[in-house]
Amino acid sequence: MSQNRILSNFFQISLHQKILLIAGPMILSNITTPLMGLVDTAVLGHMDGTHYLAGASIATLIITQVYWVCGFLRMTSTGLSAQAKGNSETSLGSKSLFQGLLVGLLLAVLLLAFQQKILQLGLYLANTSAEIETSLTAYFNVRIWGAPAAIANLALVGWLIGQQKAKSVLLIQVSANLLNVVLNFWFVLGLELDVFGVALATVLAEYFIFIVSLLMAIKALINPTFDKQWFSLGSLKPVLSLNGNTFLRNLMLQACIAFLIFKGVGYGSNEAAINAIIMQFFTLIALGLDGVAFAAEALVGEKKGQGSQVGIVQVTLHGLVWSTILALVYSVAFGLLGAEITALLTDQISLRQQMEDYMLFVVLLPLIAHWCFFFDGIFVGLTRAIAMRNSMVVSAVIIYFPTFWLLSAYQNQGLWIAMLCFMCSRGITLGAILLIFVKRRRWPFEACGHAISQNT
Repeated sequence: MSQNRILSNFFQISLHQKILLIAGPMILSNITTPLMGLVDTAVLGHMDGTHYLAGASIATLIITQVYWVCGFLRMTSTGLSAQAKGNSETSLGSKSLFQGLLVGLLLAVLLLAFQQKILQLGLYLANTSAEIETSLTAYFNVRIWGAPAAIANLALVGWLIGQQKAKSVLLIQVSANLLNVVLNFWFVLGLELDVFGVALATVLAEYFIFIVSLLMAIKALINPTFDKQWFSLGSLKPVLSLNGNTFLRNLMLQACIAFLIFKGVGYGSNEAAINAIIMQFFTLIALGLDGVAFAAEALVGEKKGQGSQVGIVQVTLHGLVWSTILALVYSVAFGLLGAEITALLTDQISLRQQMEDYMLFVVLLPLIAHWCFFFDGIFVGLTRAIAMRNSMVVSAVIIYFPTFWLLSAYQNQGLWIAMLCFMCSRGITLGAILLIFVKRRRWPFEACGHAISQNT
């Protein structure tokens, strides 16, 4: 591979435009996604008793966590879809779409089969009053029937991102949010369905996303095909393996975040509140950095489908520029406006004063986190789930937990130092693996049916 060629093409305006055309709509879509929950909260918050909001909020948290663990399906669908887009064999697009939907259906069946076990576990952990428990159960028992659509939507949205249909994803999300608003007011204020109505509105919005996304996906296929052989065990084995390794990666990440949250609670209510505030800063970061990562997934996957090593490196370098710029913008904004943002999140003077001791962590967070966000996107596009899994395990077992143990005397601040080291390790390990691929020219193109091309 010619380094001169890579450097000479580093300032490809067209490639920068492609990244922004995917990242921009995805960032806007990320911003609109929490609006469903906000609408539910606003409607429930104006009902007669606080137990409605409390119960539904806990039920939403339970369901959201389950769906988050299933998020591996979105990642694998994006990578396979992007590779199919870059490949000349048109049937691969249909294959990646329908196999992803099948995996989503299987997951949904499992969730429905174990719904009462999930609810019982949630009730046990919540340990709430009988009144809140009644509201929680009523909301959960309706929302869980949205699982087939919600899980399938992970595959569909991932597939559309892989096809670089970011504007379509944004349009679907905005339309679903508007539908949710209308149905919420109709069911709750008009029909007086209370918690049942709020849950039903969200379920119907999820099925709306499913139907529209499926129609857009089929429309995007150049030549829609269907082959029952795609659903044989032999054909599904690579897909199931890919999803399995990505699932383990997500589970390890969730365990590290859960450790931080629960350990922080053990240090006291103030520390737990501080951690909740910092996690809101982290959420703001994710809204932007995920958009660039999605662009990397789609474009790297396309280059892998074409069998182009040069293309993969070029996308990586171009995308890294925008990830770094966005991280710097976040860091400067948090440095200048951190106190003001904190004031919006809490009016407790003691918490706002205590947050001053954590602002360095907040400022460093985007500068360190953007590397693992971005390289995750690269490896999703390459569908190298084993590398992602191993990076996560190494970063958690060798870096995160030992670092916290060494810094346990610093208590909650030690937790955040360990978390920053954890994210830094993820970026370093994934970056190192990518460099090995580049230097040794060991690129996994075989899954796409392409021989390696050093100059394409």
